[in-house]
Amino acid sequence: MSNNAAIVDISQTANKFRSSIVLQAENKYIDVKSILGLFTTLVGNHAYELHVHGPDADEAKGAMAEVFAKHNLNVTVVSE
Repeated sequence: MSNNAAIVDISQTANKFRSSIVLQAENKYIDVKSILGLFTTLVGNHAYELHVHGPDADEAKGAMAEVFAKHNLNVTVVSE
């Protein structure tokens, strides 16, 4: 099974926003705008946490939650 479609979708969605969008997988932090970072991280069925900070964070959180759900990835958007 390949996550390529999910990775491209997630990265493209993240790049629409100015906010910093960081995915936490266990003890690793990955910039979601980096396709390479996602390739090495989106493996297996981890529970991920998404940290979003910036001027359009609210919009970004909604969009990212949608794209993760669309690809059946278990992500919690952390509200800080």
